[in-house]
Amino acid sequence: MRKYALLLGIFAMLFGCEMPIPQSPVTFPKLLSDGMVLQRDQPVQIWGKGTPGEKVRVSLAGAIGSTKVAEDSTWKVQLPPLPSGGPFQLQVNVQTIHDVYVGDVWLAGGQSNMEWALKSGVIGREAEFANPDFPQIRFFKVAKDYSATEKADVSGGSWKIANAENLPDFSAVAWFFAKKNHLEKNVPVGIIESNWGGTPAEGWTEAQVLAEIEERSFTEEAKDVIENRSKWKEILAENEKKREMRDLLVRRPDSLMAAEVAALGYTESGWKSIQLPASNPLEHIAWVRKKFTLPSNSPATLTLSRLEQMAFVYVNGVQVHYKDWGAAMPTLEIPGELLKAGQNVLTIRAINTWDNRPVVGSAGEMYVTQNGRKISLEGNWSYSNSVVEPQLPKVEYHNWRPGFMFNAMIAPLTNYSIKGVIWYQGESNAGRAEEYRELFGTMIQNWRSRWKMEFLPFLYVQLANFMERKEVQPDSKWALLREAQTRILELPKTGMATIIDIGEEKDIHPKNKKDVGERLWLQARKVAFDEQILASGPFVKEIKREGDKLLVSFFDVGEGLKLAFGEEVLGFYVEDAEGQFESVQGVISEKDQITLTIPEGITPVSVRYAWADNPQVNLINSIQLPAMPFRKSF
Repeated sequence: MRKYALLLGIFAMLFGCEMPIPQSPVTFPKLLSDGMVLQRDQPVQIWGKGTPGEKVRVSLAGAIGSTKVAEDSTWKVQLPPLPSGGPFQLQVNVQTIHDVYVGDVWLAGGQSNMEWALKSGVIGREAEFANPDFPQIRFFKVAKDYSATEKADVSGGSWKIANAENLPDFSAVAWFFAKKNHLEKNVPVGIIESNWGGTPAEGWTEAQVLAEIEERSFTEEAKDVIENRSKWKEILAENEKKREMRDLLVRRPDSLMAAEVAALGYTESGWKSIQLPASNPLEHIAWVRKKFTLPSNSPATLTLSRLEQMAFVYVNGVQVHYKDWGAAMPTLEIPGELLKAGQNVLTIRAINTWDNRPVVGSAGEMYVTQNGRKISLEGNWSYSNSVVEPQLPKVEYHNWRPGFMFNAMIAPLTNYSIKGVIWYQGESNAGRAEEYRELFGTMIQNWRSRWKMEFLPFLYVQLANFMERKEVQPDSKWALLREAQTRILELPKTGMATIIDIGEEKDIHPKNKKDVGERLWLQARKVAFDEQILASGPFVKEIKREGDKLLVSFFDVGEGLKLAFGEEVLGFYVEDAEGQFESVQGVISEKDQITLTIPEGITPVSVRYAWADNPQVNLINSIQLPAMPFRKSF
């Protein structure tokens, strides 16, 4: 006891309040800022820049560490693991970071389906907005950026608390995941959003690693990026100037000019005619006008469901709506004082910064409704691609190039301890499935290496069903990509959320993000928290032939296989030795078994399930999770 008391006394003398605090100022990366969440039960890394040779002292929740600033002006202090809790203050010399919590931190990565905000037409968003206040859930959205060389810090971002103001802009998938984590584990949760719509996996992987993989679609470009960094810096600088000019041009138009162009009496000199929605010659900042006749000036509604990506909408010279990227286009209520008995004009300023080709309208969904009567807006419109405003400069998407997003949006994060990664991507690699297993696996291992966590949990979403439904589609590129994603499960500490049942035929961005986030959470419980639970849908085990029957057995059935609807198992077909395919009927014959009836004249050599872009499927397990797509020979 005396020895223990003596040690406590020495500790108090060394680190107590009498110890002088270093006065040298330091700077922090953007992640280390007010409102942050740090990962519990892992060493805490605190880092930044300062004056070479000066002392740095860090304290947080009773943990203390110190170091000296290195010659390159950098410093780093590692604190011991901390349990969940907060709010705390992080003290570094005389500077303080406030409102710090310790809990679970996840990186939410991928392309647009992970980026997709809760406000953007997501099913169930109203219920979330009705109960938005979760002060212990925080999101940090990494600003979109790319670079030919690794950056020390991200270019923008700050921690946002889940509340009525911030919640609508959070990633919907990440929100539903974070909410489950917070409520079930009773800990603060931090989400670092680092995602970008339309991006391939190679953009998120270190170029040096990709260059070592021979004879792939990205190999030579990765080598070029490494060998010619100065050239790429110049290319990117010039492209950035074009982007800044484009962004300046597409902002809100001059109000006087807009009012003039949108007015009923505007003379459309130099404009051309277009048939909407049949043709689409729209480019740059497109202005389109449609005159229509109303019997009175009674209030009306405007239905115009498709405007891509952004649009300013005017009726008789008055702006009635602004549609942002990713936001759904509502039915607009047009007050009677804006309308006229007789001729009126609808004017739209449409911009698509994705490819400079905006889209206006879709068949059957372009009309004004007044007093129960529909007035169609389809047919002849006037349009201008450059009369009203100048053409947009062409901005290249260099962020897709090997390693460019990794350099700017991942490498700067790797000092920050995290619980794991949730990932939703693959659409932009469909068509290159033969290399995706290797590419995606390489990316995962690359990240694990950079975070210095050999078994960093990596949870990802398999591609949803999408596009035209075809009963038999053996050459489906999306099915091949899903197979490559399934093979990633060979890596330890990985988990896949299958969503083959909740996609949409006409929308690559399915609006059911709640089930996606919650299925990822099931994977997190099993993979990251080591809970012994059922977290996946049925997965094929083996196939046996008995006469004219095929017996297909499954893992992960829970209490037994079920059908989500109908009385017959859908989605199966067989292949014969000549490569011919035929759909087959199936029934649940055992708790874990499906029996398929072989069609007459067919000698099957393999079975496929849910093997199409948009298959119709209904096989689930006892916790309502869908069976994973597969192809299997026997």
